[in-house]
Amino acid sequence: MKPLPKSQILRFTEKAIHLARRAVSRYSSKFSKHRYTLPQHVVLLCLKVRKNTTYRGLLDELIEMPRIRRVLGLTELPTASTLCKAFNRLDMAVWRIILTLSATLLPTSGVVGVDASGFDRSHASKHYTKRAELTIQQLKVTLLVDAEVDAILDLHVTTTRKHDSQIAPSLIKRNPECIDILLGDKGYDDQKIRRLARQHEVRPLIKHREFTSLHKAWNARLDADLYGQRSQSEAVNSTLKRKYGAFVRSRRWWKQFRELTIACLSHNIDRSL
Repeated sequence: MKPLPKSQILRFTEKAIHLARRAVSRYSSKFSKHRYTLPQHVVLLCLKVRKNTTYRGLLDELIEMPRIRRVLGLTELPTASTLCKAFNRLDMAVWRIILTLSATLLPTSGVVGVDASGFDRSHASKHYTKRAELTIQQLKVTLLVDAEVDAILDLHVTTTRKHDSQIAPSLIKRNPECIDILLGDKGYDDQKIRRLARQHEVRPLIKHREFTSLHKAWNARLDADLYGQRSQSEAVNSTLKRKYGAFVRSRRWWKQFRELTIACLSHNIDRSL
């Protein structure tokens, strides 16, 4: 009898555990009980986001997934509260590192598009929203996407009404080695962004807002085929929102930043399968 082929979820788990072992130490503290490792927690949280399920729902499914448990080295399953505490303990910086590593799974081209989109928030109940005095209705998510392979290189999440031109500089400064050409729409039309890009040896290909005939002439001279690849950023944003948008539901907004980062690295791993 032929062995069963590897499923997509199994291949996803294998790549995720490989990245997690490179990004985090085996245990969070020398005083921990050493029952579960940090890489195991990282992958379980990735699976939770990827499957758009709850902690209890994921653990219930893992009971019937012996091959997944074997890849993770789990002889027993953690409780839902253990996973919840692991999610609270892992900082945003850890997820950023894993996101960066996940982009290396794909042959990036250096042609990178930047684009922003809004993610609606959903809460457990209106009673909780009122009691906790939460007024944030939407998160603004800016993605840095490789136009060739649709890999998400970095993201910026904010609850404020920051203009696109105020967000782009931080993304450029964090990822100069990944960007050769930066594609952006008119929302990123700012001479400070162009100067910053050139300082980091990045070619900015950003459309000008057309206030004069000179601006129209500059836009007409843009490489249309190259600039047209910017649409891949919009496509990735749309895919992420359609697949994971309903999952952005943490009660505390800063935890949603982590959920979105996990969604981005899950997208990269899926693209590499």
